[in-house]
Amino acid sequence: MDFTLTTPALLFSAISLLFLSYNTRFLALASLIRELITRYKDGPDPRLKGQLKNLRFRIVIIRYMQIFGVLAFFGCVLCMFLLFFGLTALGEIIFGASLVLLLVSLGLSLLELSVSIDALQLQIEEIDDL
Repeated sequence: MDFTLTTPALLFSAISLLFLSYNTRFLALASLIRELITRYKDGPDPRLKGQLKNLRFRIVIIRYMQIFGVLAFFGCVLCMFLLFFGLTALGEIIFGASLVLLLVSLGLSLLELSVSIDALQLQIEEIDDL
């Protein structure tokens, strides 16, 4: 396999789109948290407190998704510098590590999605109970 500067550069657009997705999730959750806190202050409801607990957990997951994504992006840039300076073997190792970090980030994304779906199922069940 021919490992050149373009190999890690291919991940730039994918990681950028990934960050856009992560940021959108974060902003939506932040908005929802603010809304639920306002509603809870108006009239404490144990169900709202449970939802806020779930959202807090999701925010933590998103934080780690972003951290691992940033580390993957950093690794790709570092890999490109190493390749630029002719350190191909080290560049390949760093690129491999970047791919692993990206996989962790994507795995956390799946976990957050699963937690999100569980929360929606609970809300649907609440409506069914009414």
